[in-house]
Amino acid sequence: MEMSGSVWTGRDTTPSEIETALRDLLKERHARSEAYVPARVLNLVVVADREWRGEIQNRLEQVGRYHASRTILCCVEPGREGIDAWATMEGEHAGKPSDICVLHEQVVLDVGPGHLDHLETIVDPLVVTDIPTLIWSPHGHPEAVDAMLDMAQVVLIDSINEPEPAAAVRWASELAGRAYVVDLAWLRSTPWRERVASTFDPEQWRRELGTISSVTVKHRPDSRVAGLLFLGWLARRLGWKPGSMVGQGDALHGIAAARRQDVTLRLEPEQAMSAPGLAGIAIETASGMRISLDRGSGGLSARRQTRDGRESSWTVMGASRGEGGILGEGIRQALLRDPTYGPALLAAEQMVR
Repeated sequence: MEMSGSVWTGRDTTPSEIETALRDLLKERHARSEAYVPARVLNLVVVADREWRGEIQNRLEQVGRYHASRTILCCVEPGREGIDAWATMEGEHAGKPSDICVLHEQVVLDVGPGHLDHLETIVDPLVVTDIPTLIWSPHGHPEAVDAMLDMAQVVLIDSINEPEPAAAVRWASELAGRAYVVDLAWLRSTPWRERVASTFDPEQWRRELGTISSVTVKHRPDSRVAGLLFLGWLARRLGWKPGSMVGQGDALHGIAAARRQDVTLRLEPEQAMSAPGLAGIAIETASGMRISLDRGSGGLSARRQTRDGRESSWTVMGASRGEGGILGEGIRQALLRDPTYGPALLAAEQMVR
């Protein structure tokens, strides 16, 4: 083990040695200046395959101001038996003595597959007590998530990583029964939900909500769950009772029972799409009005056609956060509570039975 500046490394180490090193790092910073203060808002525990460590660290660097107070990155390396680790504290250098410099801590652990079933015994001594803990396992490893659920309050998932939408929805529902779930697939639809809600918010259009006759959602082929969650959200907000969706070629088709009439639901994959998530939404009403939103340059391209055939179009600027922004929003949501995800998830379950 060696201490150099504000970085500590250890080979074949233990959780207690790492915990001691973190305290020593903080003491060393305080010795330089009392302006250094450790952030104490959120722990983030990430379990990832070691070969993808660089990609995960790059994604974490892009979250902007939503960095966790202490990030513990567990890198799983096949064949490894011991634990290697390094720890660091980062923060901008304080200027005047009266300035406060907030420190963010990062611990990187190289662990083996054999550590995952009891990963909580390794991680628990390293998290900051009395603040929430968020766990994220982007490369699977459900055994690691199961092991840490009793010590964590929030689980970050990305439902599009599951190849089967039905399995993804079931897994999310099971987790939601044990912890608060933040789903990146759900967050990717946030701009779309906001724009659809705002489109029908003016009083002159609000009455059309009760006459919606069809909803078509286009999505990247691997993002069907995002489309299901959007339809689930719409169904719950408007009091629809969705039935099971069936395949029609590459698309899914279903019916939801509304108060006045049935609503046709359709999910269509969009092949020429680079970013995960939704590609477009089209909503039609029984009166003949049609609203569409599509990905476009600089934002969402919106178009409305009224019952008398008049058309208008506009661009909704800044609708996309990018994947870095989505992860940052996921970390932020760990400190909040979204009351609409759970009902949308239940409706999505009904559609994939």
